[in-house]
Amino acid sequence: MTDRRDAGTSCGGRKRENKILWRSLTSIFLLTLIGFLPLPHTAWAQNFVFNSFDVEGNRRIETSTIIARTGIELGQSVSTGELNDAFQRLLDSGVFETVELTPRGSTLVIEVAEYPTINQISVEGNSRIKDDVLLEAISSEPRRVFTPQVAEADADLIAEIYSSQGRVSATVIPRIIRRSDNRVDLVFEVAEGTTIEVERVSFVGNRAYSDRRLRRVLESKQANILRTFIRSDTFIADRIEFDKQVIRDFYLSRGYVDFRVNSANVEFTRERDAFFLVMNITEGQKFSFGQITTVSEIPGVDAAPYQDALKIRPGVTYTPSLVENSIARMERLGIKQGVDFLRVEPRVTRNARDLTLDVQFVLTKGPRIFVERIDIEGNTTTLDRVIRRQFDTVEGDPFNPREIRQAAERIRALGFFATADVEPREGSTPSQVIVDVDVEEQPTGSLSLGGSYSVSDGFGVAIGLSESNFLGRGQTVGLSLSTAQDAEQYTVNFSEPFLLGRKLRFDLGLGLSTTNSSFASYDTETLFFRPQLSYAIGELSTLRLRYGWSNSEMTQQDDEINGAVISSEIAQGERTTSSLGISYVYDSRIGGLNPNAGVLFEAGIDAAGLGGDNEYFKSTARGVAQARVWNEEVVLRATVEVGALHWRGDDFSRTLDRFVLGPSIFRGFEPAGVGPRDLSNGQDDAIGGNYYWVTRLESDFPLGLPEEFGLRGGVFYDFGNLYNLNDVNTSGANIVGEDGSIRHVIGVSVLWETPFGPLRFNFSKALKKEDFDKEQNFDLTVQARF
Repeated sequence: MTDRRDAGTSCGGRKRENKILWRSLTSIFLLTLIGFLPLPHTAWAQNFVFNSFDVEGNRRIETSTIIARTGIELGQSVSTGELNDAFQRLLDSGVFETVELTPRGSTLVIEVAEYPTINQISVEGNSRIKDDVLLEAISSEPRRVFTPQVAEADADLIAEIYSSQGRVSATVIPRIIRRSDNRVDLVFEVAEGTTIEVERVSFVGNRAYSDRRLRRVLESKQANILRTFIRSDTFIADRIEFDKQVIRDFYLSRGYVDFRVNSANVEFTRERDAFFLVMNITEGQKFSFGQITTVSEIPGVDAAPYQDALKIRPGVTYTPSLVENSIARMERLGIKQGVDFLRVEPRVTRNARDLTLDVQFVLTKGPRIFVERIDIEGNTTTLDRVIRRQFDTVEGDPFNPREIRQAAERIRALGFFATADVEPREGSTPSQVIVDVDVEEQPTGSLSLGGSYSVSDGFGVAIGLSESNFLGRGQTVGLSLSTAQDAEQYTVNFSEPFLLGRKLRFDLGLGLSTTNSSFASYDTETLFFRPQLSYAIGELSTLRLRYGWSNSEMTQQDDEINGAVISSEIAQGERTTSSLGISYVYDSRIGGLNPNAGVLFEAGIDAAGLGGDNEYFKSTARGVAQARVWNEEVVLRATVEVGALHWRGDDFSRTLDRFVLGPSIFRGFEPAGVGPRDLSNGQDDAIGGNYYWVTRLESDFPLGLPEEFGLRGGVFYDFGNLYNLNDVNTSGANIVGEDGSIRHVIGVSVLWETPFGPLRFNFSKALKKEDFDKEQNFDLTVQARF
């Protein structure tokens, strides 16, 4: 009996053999068939040999120039690829609109169509920006070859100019109008679009300071209800980077050393007619100064004097500017002590537990590198010496990178230049440095037209003409005219910031002032001449020396009857005053240790009697203390003013010589509304006083209204006194208030920041006054410049 499994296996094996056989036969057949098919011929690149050139279509470009541009030589074998390269070279030359190369036997025919020449350039559709501004910015020029690439680039540039003014939707299309002789008129068609405002500026991640406080730091502003007159709420992309830097500086100056801006996102509103600006920030922790030490790594240099020169104290809020100022102070001390190439390296140690930063100032020797020279370029009007005097370093001095950076900042702060780049580079030897100063000048003259209003003087007009870089010498010359209903003043001013090449400022004022006040029974006319010298005697203090000459006269108003005192003073006629004075000013509100607090103190005395008719000593002093509290939202301010007049002449003093207080010094009263008065002849004449003191306490704060309104609130409390009539001709007079009394005034204010200037509305009430005082419950002051 046969086994079924063996039979099945034998059958399956035969089937597999048959399949293999059929596959082998099929393969042999296909190979045989392919062998009888014709094979393709190999394609070889064609070569050309040209014995002549035929150039057609050129008018401006010489035939030889076109042939040379192809790079093809006569009699040379040229491949198809090389012919294509020649075509590309002609096209890339930028002067041909079309190019065609055609081999005709041994002749290469070159057909070109030259780009046309620009006949004239114009801009259409623009109303916000003048033609001159746009045409000056583009590269295309008349009588030059027109190319579409350049025209498109110019159109993009014009669109960028509009975008920088907030018109991001502006479009510019270059078009050409064909003229004869292969010329075209180039026209840029502008669709200006509308300005897109910043509807909301907000912050994410801020805890120490509110959005309202941070918005005041930024250049970009939220849309204002008076946005027609301002441009700071218009979206400008380049302004975002500046805002990121100023917000960083704001936090660093307040001890937040780990602060960073994570992102600044700008998004369209749903209606796509405005932007949202959102800054995502990380504040970090606030640090203060810890231990402040100084060590010397220079043999023979004692660190103790440098430590004594420091003004930083432990516990003060950390700020990089204080460290930088300390380094500058120590390096200046090194120069005085004859230590060349002194470098001060601050080494900061973080104390995370108590949030302090220990700073160790290390005195080291810097590399022996000298300033070979200072090269200045780009100043066509400004004299070289105006720029050079901003450097404390001169040729041959040791090179100090920090001083070069500070000089660059001073040059930019002049306001004479649109750009100012200061870069050091290696000089003729590795031990020398050349400082390159590259500037671009900008207009420095200005014409200002303004208006003013005050309860004291009424409405007025102010016109000013100023040049801050007169004849390129860095001097300021100005003419101003201000007129109001009750006062007029005409002045000529001149300032020289570096008299005799030294850091000595010279100011000169010459003018005429007249008053016709409704608050007085007399008019005045004063001609004055006031030169002054100012010299910085410290980082925050200034000494001023001045001379004053004036010729003044009091005259009777029409149909006005004067009291006995005023009548006697009018009878004196013209009087001349010649005086010398000195003042000291200390101001830490900007450059002090605390960015949120500071003081201002100024005191001076004038001695009259160097010729002229009047002889006296007149002294004044003022102190102001200011601080920001509650996350810098609330401003607290205290001011104290005092004045004293000691008359020395044989004649009597006049009201013009004595102190007369107005609302700017003592709120709540009319001009000359407080102090001694003469009631004789049925009059009520304010006659001033020899002594006064006033204390003003005030605060301003947000009202909780939307910031775009620009409104803040305020409260104030003023108290003071004006008294003493020594050396006053009181014969026949009925004097009240000679001994004086302390007046007290409280009030509230509304402060409104407008594009026209700050408006301040004061509403006041006198808590204590004299019956003869002239109270004023409302005062509005505004001054604007357009």
